Amino acid sequence: MNILVVGGGGREHALVWKISQSPLCDRLYCAPGNAGIADVAECVALKDSDIGGLVAFAQKAEIDLVVVGPEAPLVAGLTDAMTAKGITCFGPSARAARLEGSKGFMKDLLAKYNVPTAAYGRFTDVARAKAFVTETGAPIVVKTDGLAAGKGVIEEAMIGGKFGSAGAELVIEEFLDGQEVSFFVICDGEDCLALSAAQDHKAVGEGDTGPNTGGMGAYSPAPVFTAEIEKTVLKTVIAPTLKGMAADGMPYRGVLFAGLMIGADGAPKLLEYNIRFGDPECQVLMRRMTSDIVPILRAAAEGRLGEVGADWEAGSAMVVVMAANGYPGVYEKGSEIRGLPAANAIEGVTVFHAGTKAQGGKVLAAGGRVLGVSAQAADITEAQKRAYQAVDALDWPEGFCRCDIGWRAIAHR
Repeated sequence: MNILVVGGGGREHALVWKISQSPLCDRLYCAPGNAGIADVAECVALKDSDIGGLVAFAQKAEIDLVVVGPEAPLVAGLTDAMTAKGITCFGPSARAARLEGSKGFMKDLLAKYNVPTAAYGRFTDVARAKAFVTETGAPIVVKTDGLAAGKGVIEEAMIGGKFGSAGAELVIEEFLDGQEVSFFVICDGEDCLALSAAQDHKAVGEGDTGPNTGGMGAYSPAPVFTAEIEKTVLKTVIAPTLKGMAADGMPYRGVLFAGLMIGADGAPKLLEYNIRFGDPECQVLMRRMTSDIVPILRAAAEGRLGEVGADWEAGSAMVVVMAANGYPGVYEKGSEIRGLPAANAIEGVTVFHAGTKAQGGKVLAAGGRVLGVSAQAADITEAQKRAYQAVDALDWPEGFCRCDIGWRAIAHR
């Protein structure tokens, strides 16, 4: 099979890394890719927003399967465009992608099909939004209706604010307290295949302090997500969502990322859906998955998920994100990253690239979140030890990381 992965971040590097291990994969491409992806796939100089260019390339290269990493091209209709040309594409249609593309749409669907979630209101008028907040009382959660670069709840969410049209409508919710968990299932329009759960660290600072980011690290499995809670989530959250989407004429195919809050009573509620693998959660999922992922992705895209299954390593995986100094605020690009071979040589370690580019034989930082230092071991404590040993092997003074990734799992253990 000829396979094209769309995207150029840490999530896509992990997917490419996993797909490259499949005996079914003959040629592997990634658009646009990054310096690390270039080691295992042929990078194509196309932006993930260039839908016409991606379709034309898929036709020319005789691509058998397209795997879309980021949410924006899915919301923009990349799967629809590929399908119209007879190209198998893993990812939801543009209509189904509204589960992430519009938080208002998602919340309305959850209410319609009785999925447990936070009470909410939708507003385009500032005065009415303020009145709702006054009536509801603190604490509350404010989100932009549209895509917000994976940063979730943000202080800057405002009508006409920094997120442009994404902030033209606000969704205001009651505040839910507990532990957040990321749970992933792969769907084919009717059935789903449960993958695994992970916990990430959104805040930039240690102790989960400071502004939210795209994610500063993650680990899997998540001890708080017990087998009983998984059973409850599949029955009360995932199943009614998939049935509702199909009943409303937009069957969901692709990976469904359920962001959950587990309350003190153990009862799960849905915070939000994402229509793609999480980043950095994808890195730890791919490290733990022992099954060939290609048959799973293809079966989901073709509506025959019942023919496949997924197996997992019994141990733990962790990823520590290395970010450019200043992230998630203003940061500089272009600094050289050294020590990558030494970090990758440590037992159980794979360094996934996110915001990097190759230039003149060097690897340079080209984004905010730059590397995902992943480690796998028999338990979470050893995985953490290996990950930070690899971090120490890197020579990149212009970058930083949190030094407490995995603290909840280690405290639980």
